[in-house]
Amino acid sequence: MSDRALLLQSVIDETRALFHGLKAAAERVHGQGEMTAGRRGLLLDLSRRGPMTVPALARLRPVSRQHIQSLVNPLLRDGHVELVANPAHRRSGLVRLTPGGARLVESMLARERRLLERMPLDASEADLRRAAVVLRDLRAALLAVRRGRSPAAP
Repeated sequence: MSDRALLLQSVIDETRALFHGLKAAAERVHGQGEMTAGRRGLLLDLSRRGPMTVPALARLRPVSRQHIQSLVNPLLRDGHVELVANPAHRRSGLVRLTPGGARLVESMLARERRLLERMPLDASEADLRRAAVVLRDLRAALLAVRRGRSPAAP
């Protein structure tokens, strides 16, 4: 394996470990229970991007439409989201935050901000910007490979 591939593997390994650490931190900050990481992620996407169809939400992840529907159903039941008519497609409604769902997102973000502001991380703003760019580029490269736009290893 080349030095570059080894370094890339190291970034991927650290990202995987970070994902698990973030999941554990979210459970401590938000509590365990019915508001899973997947449901929180959907609420955040709807808050940041506005109403979306279940297939569009699935494409963001990427996961199956059925998986997203299994996350949306409890959010519907609990009144955090609602289905509204989609002017672009009669059969695929839009999932939209309710006012209660928007308040829930704001309270989640406030708890997360308190954690982030206490986090003992010695990294400059430039370091954090660069890290975000590298992770975004890595995600885009993986998407390109998945879509067959880039050669994948055998």
